[in-house]
Amino acid sequence: MEHTKCDSLINLIGDYLDGDISPEACAQLEEHIKGCDHCRVVVDTTEKTISLYHEIALQNGIPGEVRENLFKKLNLLDYMNTNEKGPER
Repeated sequence: MEHTKCDSLINLIGDYLDGDISPEACAQLEEHIKGCDHCRVVVDTTEKTISLYHEIALQNGIPGEVRENLFKKLNLLDYMNTNEKGPER
């Protein structure tokens, strides 16, 4: 794959890791990262970051204020509010 595809494919990484892209886009991204070290590092790093976040959250819990700030920075407040379980922080 051409290195010029990085810019267009990099925007798909979040959806790729969530399993929310079409099979065609998934195949295209996977083919690209086989030959592109830069994109492979981005995918691996993003995946590891998400994994560590979930691991730490399960082990220790995340204080409500920290969680809210993280979701605000990631522009995910709507997600946080619709997926909260139990009493509010």
